[in-house]
Amino acid sequence: MSFITTEVEYECEEGYVLVGAAKISCRFSRWFSPAPQCKALCLKPDIPNGKLSVEKDQYVNPDTVVIQCDPGYRMVGSQHISCSENKSWTPNVPKCEREVPGVPEILLSCQNVLQCLPNSQDSKVALELYKLSLEIGNLEKEIDKEKSI
Repeated sequence: MSFITTEVEYECEEGYVLVGAAKISCRFSRWFSPAPQCKALCLKPDIPNGKLSVEKDQYVNPDTVVIQCDPGYRMVGSQHISCSENKSWTPNVPKCEREVPGVPEILLSCQNVLQCLPNSQDSKVALELYKLSLEIGNLEKEIDKEKSI
């Protein structure tokens, strides 16, 4: 009595990685290991001014990473992202944007706004925001006055 052993070798398409044994054998009418899977690959997300909880060049579905922004930056988007089956990050990769302190706090705590903020662009933005907050306050007062008439 002779038994035939059949061996199968798996490969994945580009953009996917093989998880499990590449070759599996069938003998005595049964497979001796489970079939491997092709898992989607995601490239390392680029997050300027931020750090990833796990640093790798490539991630495999369903890897999840946690993003933390550097001091002085705030997260715009989700802190947790996962490598999806379509080889992209879900939800979308967040951004770390520079934080600008609230204008009233800056003006109250500092005699000279230009000395308190790191650069002239931030000073300009802070002053514009303060100006807008004053205008909004005046408009709200006018609306309240009109309502009382």
